[in-house]
Amino acid sequence: MIIRKAEKQDLDDIMQVYKSCVDGMIATGIDQWDETYPNRDIIKKDLEIGDYYVGLIDDEIVAGIKIDSVQDPSYLSIDWADKTNNFMVVHRLCSKTKVWNRGVGKKMMEFAEKLAKKNNCVSIRLDTYINNPKAITFYKGLGYNQLGNIKLKPEKDIYYCFEKLLLKH
Repeated sequence: MIIRKAEKQDLDDIMQVYKSCVDGMIATGIDQWDETYPNRDIIKKDLEIGDYYVGLIDDEIVAGIKIDSVQDPSYLSIDWADKTNNFMVVHRLCSKTKVWNRGVGKKMMEFAEKLAKKNNCVSIRLDTYINNPKAITFYKGLGYNQLGNIKLKPEKDIYYCFEKLLLKH
Protein backbone atom coordinates (compact mmCIF):
# COMPACT_ATOMS: atom_id res chain seq x y z
CA MET A 1 0.00 0.00 0.00
CA ILE A 2 1.20 3.50 -0.85
CA ILE A 3 0.37 6.35 1.53
CA ARG A 4 0.63 9.91 0.31
CA LYS A 5 -0.64 13.39 1.07
CA ALA A 6 -4.07 13.81 -0.47
CA GLU A 7 -4.66 16.32 -3.24
CA LYS A 8 -7.75 18.39 -3.96
CA GLN A 9 -8.60 16.25 -6.99
CA ASP A 10 -8.86 13.20 -4.66
CA LEU A 11 -12.02 14.54 -3.02
CA ASP A 12 -14.56 12.42 -4.95
CA ASP A 13 -12.55 9.25 -4.37
CA ILE A 14 -12.13 10.05 -0.67
CA MET A 15 -15.88 10.58 -0.33
CA GLN A 16 -16.42 7.13 -1.89
CA VAL A 17 -14.17 5.68 0.82
CA TYR A 18 -16.28 7.36 3.51
CA LYS A 19 -19.52 6.20 1.87
CA SER A 20 -18.28 2.61 1.88
CA CYS A 21 -17.01 2.89 5.45
CA VAL A 22 -20.16 4.55 6.82
CA ASP A 23 -22.42 2.05 5.03
CA GLY A 24 -20.37 -0.79 6.49
CA MET A 25 -20.48 0.70 9.98
CA ILE A 26 -24.24 1.21 9.87
CA ALA A 27 -24.74 -2.34 8.53
CA THR A 28 -22.88 -3.68 11.58
CA GLY A 29 -24.80 -1.52 14.06
CA ILE A 30 -22.18 1.21 14.54
CA ASP A 31 -23.80 4.64 14.45
CA GLN A 32 -20.65 6.73 14.95
CA TRP A 33 -20.86 8.33 11.50
CA ASP A 34 -23.70 8.98 9.06
CA GLU A 35 -24.53 11.01 5.96
CA THR A 36 -23.88 14.27 7.86
CA TYR A 37 -20.40 13.45 9.19
CA PRO A 38 -17.81 13.25 7.84
CA ASN A 39 -19.14 15.33 4.97
CA ARG A 40 -17.72 16.74 1.76
CA ASP A 41 -17.16 20.24 3.18
CA ILE A 42 -15.12 18.90 6.10
CA ILE A 43 -12.92 16.75 3.86
CA LYS A 44 -12.53 19.58 1.33
CA LYS A 45 -11.26 21.81 4.15
CA ASP A 46 -8.84 19.06 5.24
CA LEU A 47 -7.48 18.94 1.69
CA GLU A 48 -7.09 22.73 1.58
CA ILE A 49 -5.21 22.69 4.89
CA GLY A 50 -2.99 19.87 3.60
CA ASP A 51 -3.05 17.48 6.55
CA TYR A 52 -5.07 14.65 5.02
CA TYR A 53 -3.45 11.45 3.72
CA VAL A 54 -4.71 8.61 1.57
CA GLY A 55 -3.81 4.95 1.27
CA LEU A 56 -3.77 3.43 -2.20
CA ILE A 57 -3.79 -0.16 -3.38
CA ASP A 58 -3.36 -0.70 -7.13
CA ASP A 59 -3.83 3.06 -7.70
CA GLU A 60 -7.21 3.03 -5.93
CA ILE A 61 -7.77 5.19 -2.84
CA VAL A 62 -8.96 2.74 -0.19
CA ALA A 63 -8.24 4.63 3.03
CA GLY A 64 -7.94 8.10 4.48
CA ILE A 65 -6.76 9.83 7.64
CA LYS A 66 -6.37 13.39 8.92
CA ILE A 67 -3.32 13.99 11.10
CA ASP A 68 -2.75 17.33 12.81
CA SER A 69 -2.07 18.90 16.20
CA VAL A 70 -5.58 20.24 16.77
CA GLN A 71 -7.57 18.66 19.56
CA ASP A 72 -11.21 19.25 20.38
CA PRO A 73 -11.56 21.56 23.42
CA SER A 74 -13.21 18.69 25.30
CA TYR A 75 -9.83 16.90 25.25
CA LEU A 76 -8.68 19.35 27.96
CA SER A 77 -10.72 17.37 30.50
CA ILE A 78 -8.60 14.24 29.93
CA ASP A 79 -5.59 13.43 32.14
CA TRP A 80 -3.15 12.72 29.31
CA ALA A 81 0.08 10.84 30.11
CA ASP A 82 1.97 13.20 27.79
CA LYS A 83 2.24 16.41 29.81
CA THR A 84 4.46 18.14 27.20
CA ASN A 85 1.51 19.00 24.94
CA ASN A 86 3.73 17.94 22.05
CA PHE A 87 1.29 15.63 20.29
CA MET A 88 -0.50 14.89 17.06
CA VAL A 89 -4.17 14.00 16.77
CA VAL A 90 -5.67 11.41 14.42
CA HIS A 91 -9.09 12.23 12.97
CA ARG A 92 -11.48 10.40 10.66
CA LEU A 93 -9.48 7.23 9.93
CA CYS A 94 -11.49 5.25 7.40
CA SER A 95 -11.19 2.52 4.81
CA LYS A 96 -13.38 0.88 2.21
CA THR A 97 -15.18 -2.17 3.53
CA LYS A 98 -13.51 -4.38 0.94
CA VAL A 99 -10.16 -3.86 2.70
CA TRP A 100 -11.44 -4.23 6.27
CA ASN A 101 -9.40 -6.78 8.25
CA ARG A 102 -6.53 -6.62 5.75
CA GLY A 103 -4.15 -4.44 7.76
CA VAL A 104 -4.95 -1.19 5.96
CA GLY A 105 -6.01 0.67 9.10
CA LYS A 106 -2.90 -0.55 10.91
CA LYS A 107 -0.67 0.73 8.09
CA MET A 108 -2.41 4.11 8.18
CA MET A 109 -1.86 4.34 11.94
CA GLU A 110 1.78 3.28 11.60
CA PHE A 111 2.16 6.08 9.06
CA ALA A 112 0.59 8.54 11.53
CA GLU A 113 3.01 7.41 14.24
CA LYS A 114 6.02 7.81 11.93
CA LEU A 115 4.83 11.28 10.94
CA ALA A 116 4.43 12.26 14.59
CA LYS A 117 7.91 10.95 15.44
CA LYS A 118 9.37 12.80 12.45
CA ASN A 119 7.82 15.96 13.90
CA ASN A 120 9.34 15.15 17.33
CA CYS A 121 5.96 14.59 18.90
CA VAL A 122 5.75 12.68 22.16
CA SER A 123 2.33 11.14 21.62
CA ILE A 124 -0.71 10.60 19.44
CA ARG A 125 -4.22 11.32 20.69
CA LEU A 126 -7.54 10.28 19.23
CA ASP A 127 -11.09 9.46 20.14
CA THR A 128 -13.60 6.87 19.06
CA TYR A 129 -17.25 6.29 19.75
CA ILE A 130 -18.32 4.10 22.67
CA ASN A 131 -20.57 2.12 20.29
CA ASN A 132 -17.70 1.22 17.95
CA PRO A 133 -16.23 -1.91 19.56
CA LYS A 134 -14.23 -2.72 16.42
CA ALA A 135 -12.33 0.60 16.63
CA ILE A 136 -11.86 0.32 20.41
CA THR A 137 -10.31 -3.15 20.02
CA PHE A 138 -8.25 -1.94 17.04
CA TYR A 139 -6.66 1.00 18.90
CA LYS A 140 -6.00 -1.03 22.04
CA GLY A 141 -4.33 -3.69 19.87
CA LEU A 142 -2.00 -1.01 18.50
CA GLY A 143 -0.91 -0.06 22.01
CA TYR A 144 -3.19 2.93 22.58
CA ASN A 145 -4.34 3.50 26.15
CA GLN A 146 -7.93 4.44 26.89
CA LEU A 147 -7.77 7.40 29.26
CA GLY A 148 -11.27 8.77 29.67
CA ASN A 149 -14.30 9.94 27.77
CA ILE A 150 -15.77 13.09 26.29
CA LYS A 151 -19.07 14.24 24.86
CA LEU A 152 -18.51 15.55 21.32
CA LYS A 153 -22.03 15.69 19.92
CA PRO A 154 -25.26 16.27 21.85
CA GLU A 155 -27.17 13.65 19.84
CA LYS A 156 -24.50 10.96 20.32
CA ASP A 157 -23.22 8.92 23.24
CA ILE A 158 -19.74 9.42 24.71
CA TYR A 159 -16.42 9.05 22.91
CA TYR A 160 -13.41 7.32 24.46
CA CYS A 161 -10.08 9.14 24.31
CA PHE A 162 -6.93 7.19 23.53
CA GLU A 163 -3.25 8.05 23.69
CA LYS A 164 -0.03 6.36 22.66
CA LEU A 165 3.32 7.59 23.90
CA LEU A 166 5.90 7.60 21.11
CA LEU A 167 8.98 9.23 22.61
CA LYS A 168 10.16 9.30 26.20
CA HIS A 169 10.90 12.76 27.64
